[in-house]
Amino acid sequence: MSEAGGAVAVVGGGVIGSLFAAHLAQVCNVSVLCRRPEHAEALRSDGLRVSGRHELQANVEAGVSPAELPEPWLAIVATKATELDRAADSLAGRWPGAAVMPVQNGLGAEEVVRARGSWPLLSAVTFMSGTKHSDTHVEYVLDTETWIGPYDGAPLELAERVGRLLADAGLKVEVLPDLRPAQWSKLIFNATVNGVAALTGLRHDFHFAAEGEDGDLGHLVRALIQEGKAIARAAGIELHDDPWQMNELATRRGSAHYPSMLEDVDARRPTEVELINGALVRKAREHGVEAPLQTALYRLVKAREASYLEG
Repeated sequence: MSEAGGAVAVVGGGVIGSLFAAHLAQVCNVSVLCRRPEHAEALRSDGLRVSGRHELQANVEAGVSPAELPEPWLAIVATKATELDRAADSLAGRWPGAAVMPVQNGLGAEEVVRARGSWPLLSAVTFMSGTKHSDTHVEYVLDTETWIGPYDGAPLELAERVGRLLADAGLKVEVLPDLRPAQWSKLIFNATVNGVAALTGLRHDFHFAAEGEDGDLGHLVRALIQEGKAIARAAGIELHDDPWQMNELATRRGSAHYPSMLEDVDARRPTEVELINGALVRKAREHGVEAPLQTALYRLVKAREASYLEG
């Protein structure tokens, strides 16, 4: 067992939730709060398999209500942003002894969770990614870091405890006293890359950094990122990483990443545009920053989503 001890619950059994659950199950008892009964039954009977970057087989408890699961000392909320309200509602009045750590793209997840309870909260963002092959099998594609920090008065020692647990489980992690610089770095990167991918149909490949010709996409991507950085400066945020450099590095990987917003558009599902692009545009308005490109991107993604959700 890890030094952290106790049980951990993972709320959400998608790609990210499955990666957390399978790794953590190597060092502690893990339960998964699922949305569908058949998903929970499959996990209980077959366990959870991770292939790709790591090869793991994990036994986990699973259920569709917190009442079915043992109270954890840590609950990791790893749903998509579109499922966050429902997941937070399910936790209201439950697990009073737990710390809760939402891991969502964009800004505002902590406020959603805080509205449902007084748990100690941690903030987290992750760059892990993968492909879900079934309810019990996830392929681990990018084994990149998860960043963790305290939120709303939670002690740094709590974030450090969770960081040690994730490291013991074989995951890459960095604990920061203030997560906002890291959150904003990913927010600007995500709003730009996911938004452009959703509109163009391109996976995140060399096109996003190409600037050799007038018609190259990299010019637009850089301009969008520059707007995002201006919003961050107005908000008093000194970025943890340069989103343009993050973009360049990502395009040099061997295979093109499939951004989650493009996945959603291809599958004709609701996207996370509100907590990502919408959050950035609202911050621009709040701080009096002109952001015509990011605003146009946000509105176009909303329209793209409406074309299949309303049509």
